[in-house]
Amino acid sequence: MRAYVLKYYGGSERSELTDVPAPRPRPRNILVEVRACGLNPVDYKFRQGTLRTILRPQLPFVLGNELAGEVVAVGSEVRRWRVGDRVFARVAKDRGGAFAEQACVDEDHAASMPGNLDFTSAPAVPLAGLTALQALRDELDVNPGQRVFISGGAGGVGTFAIQIAKWLGAHVTTTASKRGEALVRSLGCDEAIDYTTQDISKSGLRFDAGFDLIGGKTLDKMFEIMKPGTKVVSIAALPEPQTAVRDLGGRRLLAVLFWIISYGIRSRARRAGVSYRYLFMHPSGTDLAQLAELIEQGKLNVILDKTYPFANISEALAYIESGHAKEKVVVTMS
Repeated sequence: MRAYVLKYYGGSERSELTDVPAPRPRPRNILVEVRACGLNPVDYKFRQGTLRTILRPQLPFVLGNELAGEVVAVGSEVRRWRVGDRVFARVAKDRGGAFAEQACVDEDHAASMPGNLDFTSAPAVPLAGLTALQALRDELDVNPGQRVFISGGAGGVGTFAIQIAKWLGAHVTTTASKRGEALVRSLGCDEAIDYTTQDISKSGLRFDAGFDLIGGKTLDKMFEIMKPGTKVVSIAALPEPQTAVRDLGGRRLLAVLFWIISYGIRSRARRAGVSYRYLFMHPSGTDLAQLAELIEQGKLNVILDKTYPFANISEALAYIESGHAKEKVVVTMS
């Protein structure tokens, strides 16, 4: 089968489309004929070797983290799925494999595709949708009436985060350019701050929860607009000890490293009376089924930026890496 394989860490020349043996499902795996896969910044960061401290699989390695397709075989212990089922999934963090014609997925990481989504839109959901859901519902415990600030609402995770925060009953403020304002408003955002002309720390607004999708100076300014005793969750800054303990299997040495590199951010948050958490989301078929239900109910829309054929996956990743992508980018196999 054809797959997009990372041979050595580095630039785009280090990975290529090539022929590899088809994967064989383990007892609790399903084998999926991939119809389309979603692309994310984590894909090129993995290729660059940026994530080697966290994840270091044996190379060569088939890249890719989310997919949609049809079940073509099941492992000996699988009871939830049958051949012919249409599924979408965020694959295991250390396994990858979504950028291929076939991929093995843990049965508990997959969910039935929403009936109102096609194979092109479905793989745009798992990674970004699960990240937004787990950050807002589980980490920030967003409740009706709370004021939530989301930075970068027009991006892939942001478009899901706005809608999920509204579903949870929050009043949502986000940052967006003039070009992105119409989009975030259409998703239910109550207030949009133009980050190209306005300083969020000068807005006079105060928030009950913050979800950071940009990092850097934006995160520092977020600390200034949060109410004392509240929390900011980031997926764009630096991991802290809880990331290693709760998201990466309780690795103590990694927790020490994260304590050191995140000291400055945690200190700035502490001075502002705010707690800081970096989230590394986890695959979950149960959570994905919740997202599928919201999509079928019309409460969650999937927004695509561009689609590419599988033959042009390098071009698609270069587009993601350029920083010009808005919403989600998908590669289709056919």
